[in-house]
Amino acid sequence: MKTTYGSFLFVALALASCEVKTKVTTATSEEKTKEVLEHHWKTFQANDLEGTMADYTEESVLITPDKTFKGLNEIRENFVYAFSLFPKDSTTMQLDKSVVQQDVGYTIWQATAPKLKVTFGTDTFIIQNGKIIRQTYAGVVSPL
Repeated sequence: MKTTYGSFLFVALALASCEVKTKVTTATSEEKTKEVLEHHWKTFQANDLEGTMADYTEESVLITPDKTFKGLNEIRENFVYAFSLFPKDSTTMQLDKSVVQQDVGYTIWQATAPKLKVTFGTDTFIIQNGKIIRQTYAGVVSPL
């Protein structure tokens, strides 16, 4: 009987320990997710290619309606093109909503650029270890 109670006590303590660690990790994860999300928005608005790319890794994937970009080189191509469409000196951008839930970031935004208008843009991010691992984008874009 003592062995059974000892085993039960060990398992109960191990489970309790895991629960505490999960709560701490979740809080830390949300703080880091928010930090990366804010950095990404700021560098995107500034057309800061190197700052924007610092949020990604070689394993990152960006999914858009037109193409899926994998790795740093392809994701860089996407942002070079995006920055050509949204020149910082003649584009207005507005962040309408930003939500962080553990390692997930979600944004809704709009922008007016010289040649186009985004009346509804949305991105979803999976952020781990301070980097965007997965991102999706969709938007309603019309020419001006």
